[in-house]
Amino acid sequence: MPDGGETRLGGGAAVNAVLGPGSVFEGKLTFTGQARIDGSFSGGVTTDDLLIIGEGAKVDADIRCGSLVVEGEVTGTVTARDAIELAPHARVKAGLTTPALTMAKGAVFDGSCKMNGAAPDLVSISRHDDGENAQNARSRPARKRSWQHSPKGADRHEEDTTTFD
Repeated sequence: MPDGGETRLGGGAAVNAVLGPGSVFEGKLTFTGQARIDGSFSGGVTTDDLLIIGEGAKVDADIRCGSLVVEGEVTGTVTARDAIELAPHARVKAGLTTPALTMAKGAVFDGSCKMNGAAPDLVSISRHDDGENAQNARSRPARKRSWQHSPKGADRHEEDTTTFD
């Protein structure tokens, strides 16, 4: 074990705390430096550095960290100062707040994501060169795309007024 009570895993990154496979913990964990969870955990996790949720892990927590890599299952809320990465086998059902989100093919995300970086640029999906074209676009019947569904409980006969040029 390297100096300072650190463990080195896989790529050689120093990990200060590990909750190993098969372990079950409920409560609040606060770490200095990188941490890895491979077991089951519920409660709260705080670290200013990298937190890794291993492929076999099941975590139900309020997580506050510098960066997060999810390879297993996470439910709850996550606030990451730098970034969140969802690996191919990740299963996340949570509210995420981060300036950067990376999601690999195969990852499952069911929740919300607030990107707390710079204000997003607003982009218009329809552009009209003059008033006549704009008037014609408004008078045409709207076409509903196959991916557009009415919300549950909405009147199915209500006309969609979205136009695409």
